[in-house]
Amino acid sequence: MIAHLKGRLDATGLDHAVVDVGGVGYLVGCSSRTLAAIGPVGEAVMLHTEMLVAEDFIRLVGFATASERDWFRLLTGVQGVGARVALAILSALDPADLSRAIAAQDKAMVARANGVGPKLAERIVRELKDKIGGVAIGSAGVTVAPVGAGGDAVSALLNLGFRPAEASGAVAAAEEELGGGATLDALVRLALRKAAK
Repeated sequence: MIAHLKGRLDATGLDHAVVDVGGVGYLVGCSSRTLAAIGPVGEAVMLHTEMLVAEDFIRLVGFATASERDWFRLLTGVQGVGARVALAILSALDPADLSRAIAAQDKAMVARANGVGPKLAERIVRELKDKIGGVAIGSAGVTVAPVGAGGDAVSALLNLGFRPAEASGAVAAAEEELGGGATLDALVRLALRKAAK
C-alpha cells in the first residue's frame, strides 16, 4: 500500500492532482479542500494517501491531513458511500465540522454535500455515531476518538501533548499494522514510534 506521496505538484484538476515523485506522475483523486490546501503547481507537496483496489481499477486518493484520510476510511465503511461521495462530503465539511455533525446526529449538515440525499445522510450519522464513540477535544480542535483500545490510545497521545491529527493518524497507522485485536499497550507503543518519524 502507498501511505503517502512526497514530490512536486505537477498539475491539478477539478477532482485530482498529479504528483511527480522521482519522474513518475501519480494521479491522485482529492477533495476540493485538499486541492485548496496543497499549494501551487510546481511546489513541493506531501499527500497522505489511500489506495483503492477493485477488480477493474487501482486508484489513489490523496489528503492534505491524516485526519481527513481517517474520515475518508470511516465514510467509505458506510454502505452506499463510495470514494466519490466520501470526497464530496470532505469537500463540504472539514474533519472538525464532520465530527460535530456526527456527534450531534445533524443529518442536514451531512446532506449539504453533493450526491448525499436525506436517507444516505441519516445512515451516515447513525452508523458513524456507533463507530467513532466519543469526541475528544484537543488543543487544535475537535477530533474523532475511535471506540475501544484505539480511542484510549488516541487519548493517551493527546495527553502526551500530540496534536489531535497527529495522534489519530499515528494510532490509525498502528491499528492498520497490528490488526483489530491489538492491546492498548501495543497500540500506544507503535503509535509513539510512528508519530516520532
